[in-house]
Amino acid sequence: MDSLKAKPVLVAGGTGYVGGRLIPLLLQRGYRVRAMVRHPEKLACRPWGRHPDLEVTAGDALDAEAFRRAAQGCGAAFYLIHSMIAQSGAYAEADRRAARHMVQAAVAGGVGRIVYLGGLGDGGHPRLSRHLRSRHEVEGILGAGPVPLTSLRAAMILGAGSASFEMLRYLVERLPVMTAPRWIRTPCQPIAIRDVLGYLVGCLEAPRTAGETFDIGGPEVTTYRDLIRVYAAEAGLPPRRVLTVPVLTPWLSAKWVHLVTPVPAAIAQPLTEGLSIPVVCRDNRIREVIPLRPSTCRETIRRALERVRQELADACRDDTGRLDHPEWVTCGDAAYAGGTVMRTGYRVRTAASPERVWQAVQGIGGTRGWYAAPSLWRLRGLVDRWCGGPGLSRGRRSPTELRVGDAVDFFRVLELEPIRRLVLAAEMKAPGEALLEFGIQGVPGGTELTLVSRYLPRGLGGLAYGALLAPVHEWLFRRLAAAVAIQAGGRLLGSPRRHRPPTHTTCRPGPE
Repeated sequence: MDSLKAKPVLVAGGTGYVGGRLIPLLLQRGYRVRAMVRHPEKLACRPWGRHPDLEVTAGDALDAEAFRRAAQGCGAAFYLIHSMIAQSGAYAEADRRAARHMVQAAVAGGVGRIVYLGGLGDGGHPRLSRHLRSRHEVEGILGAGPVPLTSLRAAMILGAGSASFEMLRYLVERLPVMTAPRWIRTPCQPIAIRDVLGYLVGCLEAPRTAGETFDIGGPEVTTYRDLIRVYAAEAGLPPRRVLTVPVLTPWLSAKWVHLVTPVPAAIAQPLTEGLSIPVVCRDNRIREVIPLRPSTCRETIRRALERVRQELADACRDDTGRLDHPEWVTCGDAAYAGGTVMRTGYRVRTAASPERVWQAVQGIGGTRGWYAAPSLWRLRGLVDRWCGGPGLSRGRRSPTELRVGDAVDFFRVLELEPIRRLVLAAEMKAPGEALLEFGIQGVPGGTELTLVSRYLPRGLGGLAYGALLAPVHEWLFRRLAAAVAIQAGGRLLGSPRRHRPPTHTTCRPGPE
């Protein structure tokens, strides 16, 4: 193990979905990592982007000299480069050239091993998609070189941020009834992203995997139809009705996916094409070499749908570089990752001190009420009671003090940092989940208060509910921000202004 850590490990494709999760895991386990990326700033602004054991080198996979510089002196290499964007045949030649450059660079740089993540599927199947055929071709090029290759073949990867998972998420969330092609019944063997990472690092640490090809998958063979059913159940949605039609081609399917989801058609097309033939493991030898317990589809989907916890745990601000939840969205993922989140934010400055503003924030609700639009809050409480929720009847434990877990009318305290931050989770009856966050920061001459509302809709009804109430929330939370600042006893230093809260996919600089 120590000999493996004596030299850096090259990760080619470090800004991708898998690479962006593999690098912090390698750093966490004590490896020195050299990441070759086209745009170094995409890694430099991640929380682990300035880790002392990470070296980021600029280089395009189609630039042979840049590849040679990146591989020089590395002990092993992960090759995670492949073209996903569908374009008129150009990607296949680009994949071939990049794979040849990897082989040449590995030989010239003294790399001892290459680990490649490819795709499942019978290479000789007449309906093998162009992209899966390209994956197999890349595997052949890498394996024909003199550097030992470990090839892992995977089907659909489950986890928030994965294009395959996000396509599933939006289809199920937005379509109570959907038409689907026949491939929806084709056998597939999805795998959790945490298990993909476990196998990748496990292959690096198991010398006997050198020169071998392994199929990797979860513990169950399923179908896309079953995944739709499991997702709906875990998301708390009614069962989805799926109508199979024989004439929906992968091209038409991709256009339909693009129409009803934010996943681009150029990405949806290779994903749908890859589901048109069985993609299942033909052997499970990898489990004898790397003994991890693969997660089931249900377990993985359940973890990926912990949306409130993902909103609270801002991975882009976590400067530890830890990867405790690879199924969660993290900074650098696609903008559409994580599902729909409706955000409303305002900020206002007051001459009051942070301590006075905190007292006002901490005293909200209960007998004091919500400071702004009291009749509107009472109406929402009555509606909630009629729907079977707690309404405003619970009040609060103390009129002046809050603790994590306390009830505040139809909210509950999730996080609390005195004089800095308060996060409330809504427990009212609604087709989705909601968070209300207050932030306090001292500024010259007073305090800046930020108020952010996040609504995570559930299903089509949740989307409609959020859209219908969006204008009301904009008006209400603007007034609430000003009312809290006034309650603190200081004069306002200007009117409330819109505040755009960062998202999990927003790339922000890590610590110096």
